[in-house]
Amino acid sequence: MKKADGVFEGGGVKGIGLVGSLTVFEEEGYTDWQRVAGTSSGAIVASLLAAGYSALELQDLIMDLDYGQLLDYTTRWDILSHPFSIILGLLRDYGVNESTPLVSWLEERLHNKGVETFADLRTRSQEDEYRYRLRIIASDISNRNMLVLPQEVRRYGEDPDRLSVARAVGMSLLFPVFFKPKRLNGSFVVDGGILSNFPVWLFDRQEVPRFPTFGFKLLENNQPIHGPLSFLRELFYTTLEAHDNEHQEGSNAVRTVPIPSDGINPLSFNLSAGEKRKLFESGRDSARRFLKGWDFEGYKKEFRK
Repeated sequence: MKKADGVFEGGGVKGIGLVGSLTVFEEEGYTDWQRVAGTSSGAIVASLLAAGYSALELQDLIMDLDYGQLLDYTTRWDILSHPFSIILGLLRDYGVNESTPLVSWLEERLHNKGVETFADLRTRSQEDEYRYRLRIIASDISNRNMLVLPQEVRRYGEDPDRLSVARAVGMSLLFPVFFKPKRLNGSFVVDGGILSNFPVWLFDRQEVPRFPTFGFKLLENNQPIHGPLSFLRELFYTTLEAHDNEHQEGSNAVRTVPIPSDGINPLSFNLSAGEKRKLFESGRDSARRFLKGWDFEGYKKEFRK
C-alpha cells in the first residue's frame, strides 16, 4: 500500500480520463491517498476518493452514469424547444442549467460511504491547511477571490466542519453560463477553474516529502481560432494556464500525469459509450507511461526542499 497526495484538474466530462489513470495507479499499489484536491470535475473525483471509493468503484460509477440526466438542457433540441426558459434563466439567474441534480447524485454517493460534511474528512493534523483530507477550489466573482474550501468558508460566517462536501463540490463545478451560479452569503460563486483549474501546488511544503503529490492533468487539444466564440474560448483557457503557472515552482512534468482528451468537448454531456471508453483508456495509457518513468528521487530534488 503506497501513500500519495493527489490533485485533479477540472475538465467536465473529460474527468473520465482521471478515473482511468487512477485505476492504473491502484494496480501499482497507490491505494492510500492521504490528501486529495480538485477543481470542477476533478473535485468530484477527489471527493469520492476522499470518501473511500476505490478506483474500480469509481470506474463503475462513471461508466454507468447517464450524464445527460443530470442537466436540464444538453442537446440542441433541448435548447430549440425551450428558448424562453433558457433566456429567462440567463437574464434572471445568470445561467442555463441547475446543478441540483448533479449535486444530489454526488450527495447520495458520499452518503453511501458515510460522508456528509467535511467533519467526516478530518485528519489528525493541527495545521489548518492540512486539517481535512479534501480541498476544493471555487471562485467568488463578487469579491474576485479564489476559495479553497472548506477552510475559507469562514470568510462567509460558516463553520468548515459543517460545510456539506457535496455543496462545496457543487460550487466548484459551476461553469459560467452553462450552470447557474450559487450564492454564498451574498457573493456569487462559480467554477473554481476560473482561478485555478489545476491546483497542484496546494500540498507543497518546504521540507523533504515522505511521499509524492501526483497531479492528474487533462490536456486540451490545440484548437483553431475561426471566430469570436473560439477566440474567447482560447483566451479563457490561456488565462487558466497562466494563473496556475504563477503558483508553481520546479518542473511539474516530474509529478504530472498528462491525459489527452482527443478533442472531446468538456461540456458534451451526451457522450456515447465509445467516447467514454476512449477517455477512460486515454487515462490508463497516460498513467502507464508516467509510472514507467516515475522517479521519486528526482521528484524530491524539484519539490519541498
